[in-house]
Amino acid sequence: MRYLGNNIKMTVNNLTVSFSDEGPDDAPVIIFIHGFPFNKSMWNVQLEELKDDYRVIAYDIRGHGSSDSGNEDFSIELFVKDLLCLMDALKIDKTVLCGLSMGGYIALNAIENYPERFDALILSDTHCIADTPEAKGKRMKTIERIKKNGVDDYADESISNLFAPESFTTRGEEIAAVRKMIVKTSKQSLYKTLLALSVRKETCNKLPEIKVPVLIMVGKEDKITPPSAAWLIQEKIQGSFLNIIEHAGHLANMENPEDFNYQLKKFVSSVKHL
Repeated sequence: MRYLGNNIKMTVNNLTVSFSDEGPDDAPVIIFIHGFPFNKSMWNVQLEELKDDYRVIAYDIRGHGSSDSGNEDFSIELFVKDLLCLMDALKIDKTVLCGLSMGGYIALNAIENYPERFDALILSDTHCIADTPEAKGKRMKTIERIKKNGVDDYADESISNLFAPESFTTRGEEIAAVRKMIVKTSKQSLYKTLLALSVRKETCNKLPEIKVPVLIMVGKEDKITPPSAAWLIQEKIQGSFLNIIEHAGHLANMENPEDFNYQLKKFVSSVKHL
């Protein structure tokens, strides 16, 4: 039996996971994976746009949104296991996968290790490299700053880097929503995810092995994973498509949803037959 709607709770991989599931039963499936430290609500506009023609699912990664944290140390591999267990619980054999930032790391790891489970891939504002020693050090300093100054201070600092300059005058509602997502994430989940991100493996070397259709999108003014990171991925995946989203920083789907959704719909309609 399928449960339709928002904020559905289900036990998956010994964890209570919150997800939204909308659209026709027999339609192609698209699963959306959010970035850090956000939650599934960052995909609300995409779900609304696509639910008439596709079965669209967005879920909260463990420790984020309304999903439990569990007792294990976080890792990209554990996040992938959660994803596959969710697919199994929902009886989804294959899906189109759309991940932004950390969601992209999860998507790339998933398709590297379980290629038979995915029909196509959409990577937004992400990259394939592992953290450099400098980047690892920065994440450790972030943990110390959160311990010292609190999550509100961390949220304000994050916001300043996440959005394109013009978004601060045109996307006030979205900025407020993202800030709320960050401050609602527990300190423990922030620490555990930052550690997981710092030790993740690179996926660049395996990109040439990806055989499914791939769309890569990136905000033109993304300071965190800039267009150069997207070009690197595009060069390594034969036949992949790259779109630079104007008027957007790191959260291209929220800052320019019109162009993001147009490119997304055009891409998934081309792989609909799979």
